[in-house]
Amino acid sequence: MRNKPLAVFIAALLLAVWPAIGAGRPELKYLVIVSRHGVRSPTWDNARLNAYSAEPWPGWDVPLGNLTSHGRALIQLMGFYYRDWLATEHLFHREGCQDARRIYIRADKDQRTIETGRAFAESLLPGCGIEVHSQPAPGSDPLFSGVGTPDPERMLAAVRQRLGADPQVLLAEHREAFEALRSILKGKAEDPTAIGVALKGKTVELTGPFATGSTFSENLLLEYTNGLKGASLGWGRLTWENLNRALEIHTVYADLMRRTPYLARARGSNLLAHVLLSLEQAESGKSTAGALGRPGDVLLVLAGHDTNLSNLSGMLGLSWKLPGYQPDDTPPGGALIFSLWRDSVTGQFSVKLRYLAQTLDQMRDASPLSIAAPPASQDVSMPGCEDAHEDKACPWETARSLMQRATDPQFTLMEPIQARLGGQ
Repeated sequence: MRNKPLAVFIAALLLAVWPAIGAGRPELKYLVIVSRHGVRSPTWDNARLNAYSAEPWPGWDVPLGNLTSHGRALIQLMGFYYRDWLATEHLFHREGCQDARRIYIRADKDQRTIETGRAFAESLLPGCGIEVHSQPAPGSDPLFSGVGTPDPERMLAAVRQRLGADPQVLLAEHREAFEALRSILKGKAEDPTAIGVALKGKTVELTGPFATGSTFSENLLLEYTNGLKGASLGWGRLTWENLNRALEIHTVYADLMRRTPYLARARGSNLLAHVLLSLEQAESGKSTAGALGRPGDVLLVLAGHDTNLSNLSGMLGLSWKLPGYQPDDTPPGGALIFSLWRDSVTGQFSVKLRYLAQTLDQMRDASPLSIAAPPASQDVSMPGCEDAHEDKACPWETARSLMQRATDPQFTLMEPIQARLGGQ
């Protein structure tokens, strides 16, 4: 009888912790990082850009569309952060090169993506000689550019439907963004009634101020994040505040032309299918046709473009909002991360999604990154995963099913992909 209070206390304690007894600590087993390349130079030459500004645009010390030295350094900082994070999660060893053979890096064929892949290789495990794979064959890389031929009329109808009966309403909603952009450019203003969408060969293009304004606001973002100063920074008129306002234009353009579901599936199905196959290989531990890398790998890094990130978010219905950015923004070096976790007790797998990117000022100042000083990030929910855990972890079978349903088989290429990617 003297032990009865102790027995009651123990029983109450067991009841209190019982829900946690059936599940163990989630262990990170595999990670897929789908990253945009780092800060690049503009893709339009100055003669074309100068037609829309009162003063000449600044020159850059690299060819059009190339990764800058500052942009490369920023990707290395991201690599150092990933290394610190993954070592903390016991996916990497903090010292040595034993993990190098378990990392697979793929980059699109552009200079800016290949150099981004190399910057990751140098910083994830410095001095370990991680290989960066890219397609050796001529032509575009189907992993990043997609395969198949979408129906142009269907693309046109899909964008028109999202624009609505009166596209000019969209202009009115973002009038302040265009005013901010014009105040920086102090150049020629486009006809505000010119917004539209039209067929261009086998694809569609948005016409009018959102199309050109997207390019200008993106170029101003590149000036800011590349650390330009004085008159080279938006002619001395660019600030964090008016840049953030002007970037609304780029966000609208990306949402219409990259996240519209039919367009997103046509361009992104092949990429998502191979991400899923790579996750399946990691979950099963067995070689899986179409997976990138080998069984036993712990990390897959895909160095692509903002288009790829917008396509994936449009296909899966994902959304994020990082501090200091527009909704669903995809700045240089930003990444969508698919992580595979295993419960240490039940052995059950789950998938988490996270979007992360350096802040504008972390990029501008090339701020060192670590677990203690991380980039901005947000866990992202996958619509359709109603049984997700509180930490947004989606049970493996549910996540797998959602990703399968999001892809369109007519826009995927399974059999020849490894050969075209140059092997493993």
